[in-house]
Amino acid sequence: MNIAPNITLNIAPDITLNQLPLIGLCIVGTAFFVFLAVQISAPVRGYVLPRGRRRLTNLSLFFIDTAAIRLLLPLALVGAAVLAQERGWGLFNVLEAPAWLAFTATLLVLDLALYVQHWATHRVPLLWRLHRVHHTDRDFDVTTAARFHPAEILLSMAYKCAVVIALGAPVMAVFVFEVGFAVATLFTHANFALPARMDKMVRKLIVTPDMHRIHHSARMVETNSNYGTTLSLWDRLFGTYRALPHDPQAQMTIGLEEWQDERPAQLGFALKQPFIGK
Repeated sequence: MNIAPNITLNIAPDITLNQLPLIGLCIVGTAFFVFLAVQISAPVRGYVLPRGRRRLTNLSLFFIDTAAIRLLLPLALVGAAVLAQERGWGLFNVLEAPAWLAFTATLLVLDLALYVQHWATHRVPLLWRLHRVHHTDRDFDVTTAARFHPAEILLSMAYKCAVVIALGAPVMAVFVFEVGFAVATLFTHANFALPARMDKMVRKLIVTPDMHRIHHSARMVETNSNYGTTLSLWDRLFGTYRALPHDPQAQMTIGLEEWQDERPAQLGFALKQPFIGK
């Protein structure tokens, strides 16, 4: 989509729409390499799969996902916000809500919407078949954040675009959320840990790596917990929060019980996995 130049960014008027993709890429790319460096210097866990092959698979999935979105959903998230603003669609455009209210509410509603989506991917069998590609990674590091099946990414983007249009979400709020969510996803999947006291304080507001790592445990009762990516509020509010895993963080089994072998490190296996029975 060729983003319209006449859309104004109330929160950041000095930034043009065409600059947003590059700004977002720089922020997310910087976060990736910072978290990668930290996890290399102070890892919580050792690795059980061949690191090079596994990371290549995870990053290859990311590039396939990105290409799929560019080809099949050229509107994407910021584009959906632009379309809603141009056409006057959505709640905030109809109500002409104050900019600060629309901005804040967009961040909260989108985060809640993705919590609900994540919960659904664990409860709806068809969605779980797609989402389990992410969970079959037997290691847990910053590249796990990139490991999603292309079909799941397309469905997720379509869902998020629908929420953005229904809200009439401000363009800049959508951009901030999208970039912030990507950075949060990298952070929560990183193979490092905050100091215990800091982790306890931080996770009162946002999800930490130790909190999210529990979600990747092979114990299904732990897999079906801690669905949040950015705010920890939703897990606490809806009763899906789990503070500690059954086994210590460094020793607990990551992945899914039925695929505790080297297949998850293979790109072909990851792509065809939704079509494989238990």
